[in-house]
This record gives sequence, structure tokens and C-alpha cells, in this order.
Amino acid sequence: MTTRIETRFAKCQAEGRAALVTFLMAGDPDPATSLELISALPKAGADVIEIGMPFTDPMADGPSIQAAGLRALAAGMSLAKTLGLVRAFRKTDNETPIVLMGYFNPIYVRGVDKFLAEAKEVGVDGLIVVDLPPEEDDELCIPALKAGLNFIRLATPTTDEKRLPKVLTNTSGFLYYVSITGITGAATPDYSKVAGAVARIKKSTKLPVAVGFGVKNAQTAASLAESADGVVVGSALIDTLKNSLDEKGAATAKTIAAVTALVSDIADGVRRVRKAAAE
Repeated sequence: MTTRIETRFAKCQAEGRAALVTFLMAGDPDPATSLELISALPKAGADVIEIGMPFTDPMADGPSIQAAGLRALAAGMSLAKTLGLVRAFRKTDNETPIVLMGYFNPIYVRGVDKFLAEAKEVGVDGLIVVDLPPEEDDELCIPALKAGLNFIRLATPTTDEKRLPKVLTNTSGFLYYVSITGITGAATPDYSKVAGAVARIKKSTKLPVAVGFGVKNAQTAASLAESADGVVVGSALIDTLKNSLDEKGAATAKTIAAVTALVSDIADGVRRVRKAAAE
């Protein structure tokens, strides 16, 4: 059965462009605003939506996403409420792919089988679990695939020819290429190196390759869209969200508009780059 993720990437390819993948943290800055924000992303230009599952020890995330997780947890967000957020989103949008991204611990605590059944039922399409390497596929990856969810893996500049086949094993939906070594929201990537890395990866897989880390505006997104099948933006959206909050960290009248304006700008950059459409 074809998933929403596979359908959306195929649609973007047929249109001769890269997909825009956006990331926001569930419950940031509060559950109601978070739902309003995520619901506004498709109209602003997002093709795929990644939703962060707040966790107390987000070791792979940079300061911006860590702070977003802490705001969400302080607002009472939980894994159960994150699933509820997806359920609410699906009441008005049954087409945009949703990927939950985070760490294994909250899923393990909830129970893998229970979590997967709930995720499928509310309308989740894929998972990115950053602290589960391929060697641990039996823990979540294989059960997720059996449940009909895509399991999306990350590759990095240090993923060499020996490691790449292992990373690609059981990966589905798309491969997320991290364009820089380090935490999220850090330096700007070297676009020439990214293009070479994407070309190297695509020799080993037919999966779409989406590139993230370092996307800040339309220009950086367009540079990555030259070579990638998808462009991922997260920290820049969360920084914009944070800058719209009041002194107490609460949402303001500017919050939704500020984030969606940046998404629209980045979407324009991605769509500016035309590729050869699929035959």
C-alpha cells in the first residue's frame, strides 16, 4: 500500500520540483497554538510536516529545538497529546503527510505496539527516531513497517560507503540527509558537498533524499533544492516562532503569521528550482 509520503514525493517529482518538509515541535508554545500553526502549514507551502515529540533529553537537537521541547513540556504536552494533535489535524487535512520525529524513550514507555496502533489510527504516516540505529531495527523499525508506517532514517556527511547500505536497509518514505556534522540549527552547509553527497546516496537507493540542517530562508532552500528531492526546515521556523512570543513566552497575534510567512518564503525558494519532471 502506498503511503501519503510516497504519494507526495511522487507528486512533487512529477511537478518537477523538490518537496518542502517543515518541522515544528508538538505543543510549542501551547497545544492550541501548535494545532493552529501545524494546520496552517500546508496552505503556506509545506508538502510534508514533521512534528517533534517533546522529550526531556533531546541529545541530537540544537538550542532552538531543545527550547521548543521545554516550552511544550511546560505547557503540558505529552506523547498522548501529540497523537491527539495529529488526530485533530486530520479532521481538516487527510492528504498532507505527517512524520513524528523524536526519541525512542517516550515510545518505549508508552509501549511499542500500543504506540504504533495509535499512530496509525490517528493518521501518522512515518517516524524518525534519531537514537535508534539500524542495529536496533527489531525494537521499532520492523514493527513500524509491519504497521504500515514509513521508517525514515538519517544519513550524515560521516556516513561512508561501508555504512550507507546498513542505513538504507528497511528505510522507507525518504532518506533524511543531514547536511552538516553536529546539532540542528548550526552552520550553513557547503552546497557543493551536499550535491555530491546526494548524488552518491542516490546511486544506492531509489528513495527520495531530503536535505536538512542549515535552511534559513528562500535562498538557502533553493540552493539545496538544486540537488535534493526534498528540503527540510526546522530551527529557522522555531526561531521565528520564539521571536513572536511575548515576554512570558506566550503566543501573540503575530505568531501564526510570522511562521507561515517564513514557510511561504522558503516554499517560493524551493519551487523556483525546476527539475526534469518524472516521465
